[in-house]
Amino acid sequence: MLDREGFRPNVGIILLNQRNQVFWGKRIRTHSWQFPQGGIDRGETPEQAMFRELHEEVGLHPEHVRVVARTRDWLRYEVPDRFIRRDARGHYKGQKQIWYLLQLVGHDWDLNLRATTHPEFDAWRWNDYWVPLDVVVEFKRGVYEMALTELSRFLPRCDYRNRFLRSNMRGRDGEGCFEESQGAHFELPPGATFDPDPQLSHP
Repeated sequence: MLDREGFRPNVGIILLNQRNQVFWGKRIRTHSWQFPQGGIDRGETPEQAMFRELHEEVGLHPEHVRVVARTRDWLRYEVPDRFIRRDARGHYKGQKQIWYLLQLVGHDWDLNLRATTHPEFDAWRWNDYWVPLDVVVEFKRGVYEMALTELSRFLPRCDYRNRFLRSNMRGRDGEGCFEESQGAHFELPPGATFDPDPQLSHP
């Protein structure tokens, strides 16, 4: 299902744990890492597609997560011709994506990369929010940067079990923890802002 410009509707998922680290998956039989993502089927809403992909790729159900936010508009990337099937060249141009920020309310052991017979990942780990883009396939890097930047303003407060850790807002392994009011700690591209958008509808 392509739009008039040749972009396929798609969803991307940034899944947080309680320390605002993100799920980082290694694509099966490759050396590239990425967030879960997948196409929107005909008749599906972006949110329905997101929950379906969440289960198919990482084995989670809606009760395992809380929807924190989503991007306002489609984010697009073009796919180089060498990655497009010959019969689709000239018609298929790339992906347009709605990105969702989710927080895991279940447990690590709820994740299951073998939830279907066609797994997307063969390894995963929790990574710092600002993921290393050099391990992402090159043509997706711009969209990753845009999605992470737009959704970073909605990062929840960390839910540390030990309240004494709140004094310096850092975890035992040195990973940072973000407060909603500490957006100034992020380096954003020119023109980006953490100020709430008054026109932003409820995510």
